[in-house]
Amino acid sequence: MSVQELAKKQAPQQAALGPVGWLRWTWRTLTSMKTALILLFLLALGSVPGSLVPQRGVDPDKVARLYEQNPTLAEWYDRFQLFEVFTSVWFAAVYLLLFTSLIGCIIPRTAVYLREVRRKPPAAPKRLSRLPHSASIEGELSVEEVARRLRKMRFRVVTGDGWVSAEKGYLRETGNLVFHVALLGILLAIGSGSLFGYRGNVLVVEGAGFANTVAAYDRFMPGNQVSAESLEPFSFTLDKFDVAYQVTGDKRGQALDYTAHLKVNDSPQAPARDYALKVNEPLEINGTQTYLIGNGYAPLFRVTDGEGQVAFEGAVPCLIEEKATMTSGCVVKVPDAKPGQLGFLLQFLPTSVPLVDGRYASAFPGELNPEVQVLGAFTGDLGMRSGEPQSVYTLAEPEDMKKLKPLLMGDDVPKPLAVGQSVQLPDGLGKLEFTGVKQWITLQTAYDPGRVPALVSAAAAVVAIAASLMIRRRRVFVRVGEGRVDVGGLTRTEGSAAGFTEEFAEIVQVLSAGDKDVR
Repeated sequence: MSVQELAKKQAPQQAALGPVGWLRWTWRTLTSMKTALILLFLLALGSVPGSLVPQRGVDPDKVARLYEQNPTLAEWYDRFQLFEVFTSVWFAAVYLLLFTSLIGCIIPRTAVYLREVRRKPPAAPKRLSRLPHSASIEGELSVEEVARRLRKMRFRVVTGDGWVSAEKGYLRETGNLVFHVALLGILLAIGSGSLFGYRGNVLVVEGAGFANTVAAYDRFMPGNQVSAESLEPFSFTLDKFDVAYQVTGDKRGQALDYTAHLKVNDSPQAPARDYALKVNEPLEINGTQTYLIGNGYAPLFRVTDGEGQVAFEGAVPCLIEEKATMTSGCVVKVPDAKPGQLGFLLQFLPTSVPLVDGRYASAFPGELNPEVQVLGAFTGDLGMRSGEPQSVYTLAEPEDMKKLKPLLMGDDVPKPLAVGQSVQLPDGLGKLEFTGVKQWITLQTAYDPGRVPALVSAAAAVVAIAASLMIRRRRVFVRVGEGRVDVGGLTRTEGSAAGFTEEFAEIVQVLSAGDKDVR
C-alpha cells in the first residue's frame, strides 16, 4: 500500500448527518437567537408594504383607483399579495416561523434561568486583589456585620469561614426572559385576533342606516372562528356629514376636520343616542370599533324612461378622481328602463368653474357650485342580468360596452347640469335629472380580542428590554481578618465595568462606615 493510500485511509472521514441529524441541525438553527432576530426583522420589513400600498381591507377605493390609473402595477401588487399583506401566505409563513423560533428560545432559556436563580454565589477567592475592583479597609468587622450591611444594599449573600460572597442583578436575566415571553404574547394576541376577530367595510350615504350584520357589509373579513352570531347587534343612521376646508392661503382646499353625525342604537332595545364620529375617534360598542376612513359625494338623480315612468331615483356614490378638488366619476345604471336599458357616465364637480377652452372643472373640494357633466349616455344590454357580479363604478364590461348604442356624448351636452336641471335623451328614450347632492362615508368596523393583550405585551417587552440593558450582574467578595477587611468585586456583564466603579466605591464606604451611617 502506497503512502498516499495509507494517508487517505487514515484521514478522518466526515460523518453523514442522516435524517435525524438534519432535523436536529434545522431545529437548532431555527431556535437560535440569530434566526429569531432575522425573522423579527423580516416581519417588520414585511409590514412596510402594508403601510405604503393601499390595503383592500382598509381602503378598497384606493385599490380600485390604482387599478384604473396603473393596471399593470396593480396586477403585480396583487400577484405578490401586497394589497392584503397581513393575510398573505408569505407574511403568515414568517409569522409562524418566528412563533416557533421564540418557543424554541424560551424553553431552554427558562430552564437556564431557573437554575441560575437557585444557584448561590460562589465562595470568595483567597486573593481579592486580583479582581478588577479591590480595596482594603482597616478595622474590625465580623462576617455577620458585613453580611447584614450587604443585605441592606439588596445583595444576595452567602457566608463562610471568614468570608462573604454577595451578588445582585438577577433582574437582567428576568428582563431578558420576560422580553421573549412578551414577544410571544404579541404573536399570540395577533393570532387570537385573526381567529376570533373580524373586519368589515361599508359605504353609507347621508340619511341611510347601517346594522352590524354580515349582509350589510360591502366587504366582510371574518376570522376562522367567527360566525354571524358573533357580531355585536348595534346599528346607526348617518344624519349628516360635515367637512371643514381651508378657504385661504397656500393650503386652500385642504381638509381640516371630518365629522359624521350618527344616531346610534347600542342594541335593538336600546334608545338612539347622538354620536359625533371623527377620524381616529372611533365609535366603540362592547369592544367593536367603527372607524371613519373615507368620504365622497353622492349626487341625487332621477331617470325617466321612454314610457314616462321613473325607472331610477336615488343617490349615486361617486368614485373620487382628483382628491384635491373632489372631482368624482359617477355611473348610473338603469336596467328597468323601457323600451331599453339606460346607462350614464357622469362627472361630478363640487365647485364647477368654466375654463378658457370651454371645458369645466372643480376649483374647490367643498360643495359651493355643484354641477354634473354628462360624459356619455347609452342604451342596450348592460349585462346586469347575466348573473355575474359587476362593479358599481363601471358601466359595463369592455365586451358589453361595444354592444351599447351611444345616445349622448360630451360634445352633445357642453354645459354641466346644475341642481334641478335635466337633459333629454334622443329618440324619446327619456331624460336624466340632477336633483341634489348628498355625501357618503366609508367605515371600517373591527373587532379584535387581541388588541389589549397585544398592548400589554408590547409594554412589557419595552420595560423588560430596558431592564435587561440597564441592569448589571455584579458580585462582591469580602474576606475578614484581624484588623483588616479585604473587598473585591467584578461584573458579569460585558461593557459595564466603568459603571461599577462608582458603585464599588459606595460599597467600600458602607462597609467602612460605622453603624450609625448604615441605612
